[in-house]
Amino acid sequence: MNVYLLSLLVFSPLLGIVMVAIMPKKEERTIKQFGFFGTLPPLILSLFLFSQYYSGVALSSFDTKINWIRFGNLAMYDPKLFTVNFELGLDGLSLIFILLTTIVSSLAAMASIYIKQEWKGYYLLFLILEIGMLGVFTAENLILFFIFFEMTLIPTFFLIGRWGFLEKEKASYSFLIYNGIGSAVLLVAILILFARTGTTNIEALSQMMTMGGVSLFAPISGSMKYGLCLAFIIAFAIKLPVFPFHSWMVRVHAEAPTSIVMIHAGVLLKIGAYGIIRFGMGIFPEQYKSLAFIVVLFGVLSLLYGAFLALLQTDFKLVLAYSSVSHMGIVMMGLGALNESGIQGAIFQVISHGLIAALLFFLVGVLYKRTGTTMLTKLGGLTKSMPIFSGLLLAGGMASLGLPGMSGFISEFMVFLGLFKSQPLFAAIGALGLVLTAVYMLRAVLMITFGKSNSLVVKEKHDLKGLEFVPTVVLLGLIISVGVYPNLLGGPLQETIDAMMLALGGR
Repeated sequence: MNVYLLSLLVFSPLLGIVMVAIMPKKEERTIKQFGFFGTLPPLILSLFLFSQYYSGVALSSFDTKINWIRFGNLAMYDPKLFTVNFELGLDGLSLIFILLTTIVSSLAAMASIYIKQEWKGYYLLFLILEIGMLGVFTAENLILFFIFFEMTLIPTFFLIGRWGFLEKEKASYSFLIYNGIGSAVLLVAILILFARTGTTNIEALSQMMTMGGVSLFAPISGSMKYGLCLAFIIAFAIKLPVFPFHSWMVRVHAEAPTSIVMIHAGVLLKIGAYGIIRFGMGIFPEQYKSLAFIVVLFGVLSLLYGAFLALLQTDFKLVLAYSSVSHMGIVMMGLGALNESGIQGAIFQVISHGLIAALLFFLVGVLYKRTGTTMLTKLGGLTKSMPIFSGLLLAGGMASLGLPGMSGFISEFMVFLGLFKSQPLFAAIGALGLVLTAVYMLRAVLMITFGKSNSLVVKEKHDLKGLEFVPTVVLLGLIISVGVYPNLLGGPLQETIDAMMLALGGR
């Protein structure tokens, strides 16, 4: 049964797709229920896998491998040459990302109550998107990873372009163009590796690249390794994104519907960090070490650039969008530190930001629903009419700026601890970004909650109610849990981080 569990996890949203597909289009309530329930099987299975890990079960026992595609007939040399298997695998890193995906997806499906039209098409695309995300984090070869990666792009394009706000088409095409460029770079790198080595298995490629990288047909020179490593970093830096590849993400965060922004900020951006760790650092450790200076440089630039522009915004959605650019810069800084503290902190930052961004963008959706605006100059004094909302918004803001006791603090502390060990000058410069983060986040949150009330906002303002409490309470609870007990994530990640440090040749 174990060997089929990952396949069941990845494709379990198909049950929800079938249920939604057979419903008449006018059955809004039932379609929404089926759409939400379609996200529960992967959530339950991911929690089961998490519990199995803490029960002492080896994650490798859940790996799946099925013969799939063969190119040519080279069995006389090696039966594994130029074959692509259907391979799904699990380690501590992918387990944490899968858990993040299933939690945010279920909460985003609940937040989809704000979708007011074409519910059937919406939930069908939503569940297809979840299959793609789960596949990305479990794929054990590059071709399968790329297929699932592309599977996330098309549904997201339509979900933004059809159910977004005023400039949704512009945002969706910007998303598609930028991510399409990243996909093209990624595909070229994958095809070169496949042609030169005869395999796309991630573990096999990692061994080849660290042991000389010579295949039966074509050796891979040192310069080609550098080029391939750089290609992976660029492809996933666009996805993350970091400066100067960030503009598409700002549009998406401003124009996509609330539930899709929760998934986009909470999970989809994290594929960029996962790809850099798994492929850039994992397959080309020696070359990645040489490029670490560039990774840190662009991390610092993203941190400062995003924080400075967030400080200048008057739209709360744009404040959070540029905040995401800034926080992804912290991820890059940790990944460039090349030590255990920095890398672990970067992974913590990825998960922490996923939870915090999902919480804040859900609250933004509630705010827009109540007031019809997210402009800071038109909001103010919400503590009187919406005290619970205001308290949760303040808590989310505190988590984002790194308040001790919340996940944002432990992740940023570990990143800067690691970077001060390896590149103290960059760490000192980057610390200015943390100061700016506190300034722009407090400015925005306090203007909304305690600022002067604006009579131009005429829509009725009432506090959180009903199902709106579930995403906020769950996400805030997880943010505090990780902040208070970091080993909740650190335990599963330790073996993966130890393997990374061994490949990089240090601690």
